[in-house]
Amino acid sequence: MMEIKRIFDFPYYQKETYNLEKSLTTKYDGKWTSISSSEYIDRANAISRGLLKLGVKPNDKIAVISSTNRTEWNILDIGVLQLGAQNVPIYPTISSEDYEYILNHSESIYCFVSDEEVLEKVNEVKSNTKLKNVYTFDHIKGEDHWEAVLKLGEDVSSQAEVETLKDAVKPEDLATLIYTSGTTGRPKGVMLSHNNLVSNVIDSEKRVPFEKGRSKALSFLPVCHVFERMILYLYQYCGVEIHFAESIDKMSTNILEVQPTVMTAVPRLYEKVYEKIISKGAALSGIKKALFFWAVDLGLKYEPYGQNGSWYELQLKIARKLIFSKWKAGLGGKLDLMVSGSAALQPRLTRIFAAAEMPIMEGYGLTETSPVISVNDMRNGGFRVGTVGKVIDHVEVKIAEDGEILCKGPNVMMGYYKDPEKTAEVMTGDYFHTGDIGEIDKDGFLKITDRKKEMFKTSGGKYVAPALIENEFKQSRFIEQIMVIGEGEKMPAALIQLNYDFVKEWAKRHNIEYKSDADIINNKTLLDRIQEEIDTANAKFGKWEQIKKFEITPDVWSIEAGHLTPTMKMRRRIIKEKYKDLIEKIYR
Repeated sequence: MMEIKRIFDFPYYQKETYNLEKSLTTKYDGKWTSISSSEYIDRANAISRGLLKLGVKPNDKIAVISSTNRTEWNILDIGVLQLGAQNVPIYPTISSEDYEYILNHSESIYCFVSDEEVLEKVNEVKSNTKLKNVYTFDHIKGEDHWEAVLKLGEDVSSQAEVETLKDAVKPEDLATLIYTSGTTGRPKGVMLSHNNLVSNVIDSEKRVPFEKGRSKALSFLPVCHVFERMILYLYQYCGVEIHFAESIDKMSTNILEVQPTVMTAVPRLYEKVYEKIISKGAALSGIKKALFFWAVDLGLKYEPYGQNGSWYELQLKIARKLIFSKWKAGLGGKLDLMVSGSAALQPRLTRIFAAAEMPIMEGYGLTETSPVISVNDMRNGGFRVGTVGKVIDHVEVKIAEDGEILCKGPNVMMGYYKDPEKTAEVMTGDYFHTGDIGEIDKDGFLKITDRKKEMFKTSGGKYVAPALIENEFKQSRFIEQIMVIGEGEKMPAALIQLNYDFVKEWAKRHNIEYKSDADIINNKTLLDRIQEEIDTANAKFGKWEQIKKFEITPDVWSIEAGHLTPTMKMRRRIIKEKYKDLIEKIYR
């Protein structure tokens, strides 16, 4: 069996071990179209030969910007890496100015884009970059289609040169630059080697109970993010069929069509799935509604490994048969594993989906750690609600005196591209400073409690950990987003963005009339109800941490408007700036 040392070894290993008929599948013009393991390799080699004809050499940078995950992305990725060149994925949703910065900072010479919208943004800045050409995955009139590069590669006479270049790539060589979405300042280019990602795949594989060669995945998290990208390599390593969702909006349709056994998502998406299920339950009546919410209440008390006792397990068996089986059917019927990363998952979601036999295994990591540091695993007692699991093999974690999580291992990045100063700031010897505060319990489970940089002191000198408080408050169905503020002030307060879908349904049930969203957010009955939610959550915190005042923001927080990063994290500085009048109202 071949040994995997470089990223481009994964498809070859897949072909040798599983030889899938449907390795990668994308929907084109309403029809799912698959390529086999063999076709995947053949096309990647054609791309390598085509790029050689375009003059691409080892260590050249090739940018790729795609609004959706798709077969082409993966073929291009392998084709680039086989030459010893580097793939530079860019978030599609950032501004054209950020495109320009990343294209110039990385010195990318070619760029592949998915569609017209991305192309327009690239064309705005193309003349200010070193780009020789831009190729498109979609057919766009007057533009060079990526198949032009495949066509250049039809001449197989240069395959020997491709093989020579492949053989020259070492595990420790740079494979990719991933620019962090960053909650502040310019994005940093994280340098990840082949070994960083390969080691992370192989060490994470022991925590995922795939039925190798038979499992089926639905992929929709942006592949420009290291979490989904590493997962795609992991799927290839385990012989998992990969289906690419058309978009987040079409995910519910695609999940019924594909019937995946596994998928990955960020907590916000799991929250939306849960909210949709709950709203359907709220629309029921009589015994059906009573049974539905009996099952929900039961699920919210879930503990793994029968810890709640035999009476609970008997009730759970009934709830699974009557209620939770319908949840599973609504998600394709075969989903038996979900993975969560990028932000903290609310424990209620961990409990309810595990009760419904679709457990979400929460993991933890950063772009700089390729990304996995730890992950839960249902098997062998490796799952604990409210934690991010146990640290994976070959990775070492220690907690610094100030509570910061430090990580050492083959997954830790090579450094920040062209930025030795920033690299030095986050490294102590071989240990990477994650910027997260956490603790390891007596059984080895890691728990994240806050972001070091986000902790603040009130004017009374008391420390407040906002992420911990925010996660508790987001368990309210009224609250979609919440940001705790109060640095240097006498008390903590909060900016809240309502969950408008739920609030409008709640208003209808309570015969509250409104003409606009502005009417809703100023409605006294609603404000009193939200105060009740705040009082309930406040009871779990010390007096100095409790939210004393809140303001509801008039708009929905989004990536496009700048409130959130592409991975749905809050840009705190920007949110504070946008709502400085509301903050002034709270404190002055």
